[in-house]
Amino acid sequence: MPSLRQDISAATVEDGMVLLDERSGRYYQLNGSGALVLRILIEGGGEKEAADALTEHYDVPRDRALADIGRIVRRLCGAGLMTP
Repeated sequence: MPSLRQDISAATVEDGMVLLDERSGRYYQLNGSGALVLRILIEGGGEKEAADALTEHYDVPRDRALADIGRIVRRLCGAGLMTP
């Protein structure tokens, strides 16, 4: 299950979430849907739960929600913010 690195701080903001890589001092911003997905994943939910939330909150088809979740996880892992 994916999780944020221990040295990544996350803060909810009005339109999403901001992540701070404490090692590099670099900030990253997630929009509302990205923040929703990340919140579910870091609270122990899986991609199925995240897809359920996206389809409910944003009225998107399930296959698109699952594809978007995969993209979000790949980008966060690629940036070194999350471990797969």
